[in-house]
Amino acid sequence: MAHLYIYFVQTWSLGFFFVPVGCAHGDLSYSVQEELKRGSVIGNMAQDLGLDVGTLSARKARVDMERNNKQYCGINVRTGDLTVADRIDREEHCGEKPSCVLKFDLLLENPLELHRWSLQIQDVNDNSPTFSRDFVKLEISESADKGAKYRINAAHDLDIGTNSVQNYILQPNSNFVFRIQTTNDGSKYGELILEKELDREEQREMKLLLTAVDGGSPQRSGTVVIHVVVLDANDNAPVFTQAVYTTSVKEDAGLKTAIITVSASDADEGINGEVTYGFTRLSDKARNMFSLNQKTGEIVVAGEIDYEDATSHEVFLEAKDGYGITSEAKVIININDVNDNAPVITIKSLTDAVAENVPPGTEVGIVHVQDRDSEQNGQVRCSVQQDVPFRLVPSIKNYYSLVTSGQLDRELVSDYNITIGASDEGSPPLSSRKSLHLSVADVNDNPPAFERESYSAYVSENNKAGSALCRVGARDPDRRQNGTVVYSLSAGAQVNGAPASSYVSVDGDTGAVRAACSLDYEDLRSFRVHVVARDKGSPPLSSNVSVSVWIWDVNDNSPQILYPAPEGDSFMTELVPKAADGGSVVSKVIAVDADSGQNARLSYHIVKATDPGLFTIGLHSGEIRTRRDIGQSDSMKQNLMVAVKDNGQPPLSATCSVYLLLSDNLAEVPELKDVSYDEREKNSKVTSYLLVALVSVSTFFLTFMVAVLAGSFCRRRKPRLLLDGAVAVPGAYLPPNYADVDGAGTLRGAYDYDAYLTTGSRTSDFNFVRSYDDDTLPAKSPGDFDDELRDSFDPLEVLRVPPSLHRP
Repeated sequence: MAHLYIYFVQTWSLGFFFVPVGCAHGDLSYSVQEELKRGSVIGNMAQDLGLDVGTLSARKARVDMERNNKQYCGINVRTGDLTVADRIDREEHCGEKPSCVLKFDLLLENPLELHRWSLQIQDVNDNSPTFSRDFVKLEISESADKGAKYRINAAHDLDIGTNSVQNYILQPNSNFVFRIQTTNDGSKYGELILEKELDREEQREMKLLLTAVDGGSPQRSGTVVIHVVVLDANDNAPVFTQAVYTTSVKEDAGLKTAIITVSASDADEGINGEVTYGFTRLSDKARNMFSLNQKTGEIVVAGEIDYEDATSHEVFLEAKDGYGITSEAKVIININDVNDNAPVITIKSLTDAVAENVPPGTEVGIVHVQDRDSEQNGQVRCSVQQDVPFRLVPSIKNYYSLVTSGQLDRELVSDYNITIGASDEGSPPLSSRKSLHLSVADVNDNPPAFERESYSAYVSENNKAGSALCRVGARDPDRRQNGTVVYSLSAGAQVNGAPASSYVSVDGDTGAVRAACSLDYEDLRSFRVHVVARDKGSPPLSSNVSVSVWIWDVNDNSPQILYPAPEGDSFMTELVPKAADGGSVVSKVIAVDADSGQNARLSYHIVKATDPGLFTIGLHSGEIRTRRDIGQSDSMKQNLMVAVKDNGQPPLSATCSVYLLLSDNLAEVPELKDVSYDEREKNSKVTSYLLVALVSVSTFFLTFMVAVLAGSFCRRRKPRLLLDGAVAVPGAYLPPNYADVDGAGTLRGAYDYDAYLTTGSRTSDFNFVRSYDDDTLPAKSPGDFDDELRDSFDPLEVLRVPPSLHRP
């Protein structure tokens, strides 16, 4: 990088301007005059360093001075101009040093970048020459020879170069002239030279005004009054043992600690040889630190000494004899550093909040550690004190980068109080700590988690639409939008071939699952849907859970009687032989219930009968049996009213009528025509039914004869049914969810019975065919029935419960 020197020149007509004077490889350097106004532009640092002005603000460009926290210079982040931020006094920083260079750092962040640059302070004539005293008294013996010299301490000007003292002007007189002398160490002093002998009797004393002027523009001056008292001869001045004394003292030295003792001797005797000591010139800081014993010449500590404020002090002192003749010596007091300053930790930059998903090694802050002590006392070690996922990485000079050392998780730790410790290598070492707070910013890295692996809901059928089924709940440990959970049904979910939304709905905010319609156990006993919990992060995260809905059966279906068929315009009659033994099955009531469980457990009861003591019905089988043997006195026509009742709460029931005809021969079959559906009408309609029956039987007989002739060509045929024909219950009639419960009164899988009879001869036998159950009579085969047809040619009437009534 180019090393640029710029001189600041002041002119009366053109104001201020800068002059580049040279370039070399190294750090950037500027040169300006002291005492510039705040805001004065020193140079364009961005241009000189090749920095992008547009990034200075984002990179938090700033200027720090080495070993000093005061801001003397600043940078305009909009223009890149380096400006004066505070008063710069060359004498304050460099004293009488011929060269005054201040060291600065330009610090930029993201990425961390450090440019060292120096500022050379040019002296301006802002200090007037001053004498150590306003009044100097010289007692000169009248015996003094022409050319005698009397030392006058030179005026001191804090400025340097041409702005320092350049000339002295002595008030015109007839006895003395003034000249400047230079010592071996380069210091200057004045001599008052006697050009004409004094005559005490002519003039006992005189006052001469000595003016010191500098070479600045405008010129400044200072004066001292020299009071000359003419005495008797005293021609020897005190002489110091050394022109320059050098010593050292620790900065932690206590008050009245002896530093050094100077000594001067005077060859004169008596009062002319008595020497006293005093300071002639020392800075204000040194005046508060040191004191001098006027009689012994011992310099002791008088105040607090700070190595970090100044590493050395120069004091000037004089030795004066009894009559005021003096000589001067210089004492250089070097300050030895002690480890009295603990490291100072400064947080230069800190991220407001760090995202929890940042990778290890991410920079989150910049820490500056400084120890004002020197050498080992100023060597500092810095580290993070706790077991936290952060560490300090040395960067540039005394700067450290605070970086992540592990993976962060806001859900485990959302805030960190980080303690940074710094310790120097002094003896004993000093340390300091600095705490800082760092928040972890949330990232949507956690999907909602349901409280259960699955949910089950139970609801009775016939529920109202909108009734509550259950409530699902999911938690998301993220914050704000990332942790806000909304619920919905899984997209595309179906139940029973229909969209799931037609059966259930989910409250997006609360997770309440409600029925969208009235459910029917007989249509759907259970189903399952999936509920999705999704957060509002970007991108959103989700999870799902299954909700099983179980529908409870309600007794809302009455028993349905399949056999005997419901009454209509016709009726069916069971023929029972009079020879049937007690306990024989003569008929069966078959009923089903679309409900399930206890609601479908059926019981059968005879609620009304022509002869209550003749027949009984199985409580759960529905089989009608004879209680006893049939007697001759029993009425041929037996009517039973059977009630079928389920076991629900409250129970539902249905009734049917069973018509039984007690007969041992087929000659009595025509009497069937006297059986009516409604016994209340049997007296009023008997005659009509007899006439209709006679015509029907004649027609049926003729038709039957034709059929018999046609049947001779067939090996087998199906018989026609009596009155209404065969009683058949199609399988499609049964409810789709019908299931047989053994002993519950529903159809039994192996139950099938036929009854065959003929009409033609009163002496023909009645053949009662048992069911396939063990409790029924044995059945006749269709071939046997065909043989009977060929013998009798009588019309055939059949009463049959077909296999279609069997359990599916």
